[in-house]
Amino acid sequence: MADYYVYGRNAVRECLHSGSAKHLYTRERFAHDALTLEASEKNVSVSFSSDKELDRLAGNTRHQGFVCLSRAPELVSLREVISKGKAKTNPLVLILDGIEDPVNLGAILRSCDAFGVDGVVVKNAGGVSLNSTVAKVSTGAVAYVPVCSVSNLSQAISELKDSGYWIVSSDGSAKLTYDEVDYHGPIALVVGSEGFGISRLVLQRSDFIVKIPMVGHVNSLNASVATGVLLSYIALARK
Repeated sequence: MADYYVYGRNAVRECLHSGSAKHLYTRERFAHDALTLEASEKNVSVSFSSDKELDRLAGNTRHQGFVCLSRAPELVSLREVISKGKAKTNPLVLILDGIEDPVNLGAILRSCDAFGVDGVVVKNAGGVSLNSTVAKVSTGAVAYVPVCSVSNLSQAISELKDSGYWIVSSDGSAKLTYDEVDYHGPIALVVGSEGFGISRLVLQRSDFIVKIPMVGHVNSLNASVATGVLLSYIALARK
């Protein structure tokens, strides 16, 4: 993956905290700002730039005067994700099937960081990649949540099953509601795209298929919102 620009105070702050910052661009009037001083303390080079230049680097005007060139997070292997989970009583992996919107992915990574997900598995074709939009929306969580890109989700599920994981897929056609499953032990949660849901093959490989009950007039939730609801419940159920 290529390095990319992160913009906005929160995203830049987390970029500095995680050690992924390579170069900070800001306005000269922010020379003594806490972010600028932190960059200098961490030996991150700083350039004072015009608003026009900051707009160009960020690709918009919503940078709040701070743009950072970030070292792209390294993708990890599924084996590394599984190995990380072995140190926990209740490991949790998230599998994303067909998520294409970087805003959704960024919000999902933010929830994953909040609820202690060990790693996120995505397809390396047809899905969204880690980019500046993902980093901005995740408010820096992209630097902390391991992401694994695989060519075949069914094969990844087989590997997770061999390692003792139960596969729980979220789909509107399910008979079970999400609170009718025991989430203790190794769990791999599968969430699909809003448009196409989870693929047939992945559903067939699932141990449980669950749904979030809907009582309003719409029949689905945004993928990132649904993920947040499910992860929150899993965390609560495990206490």
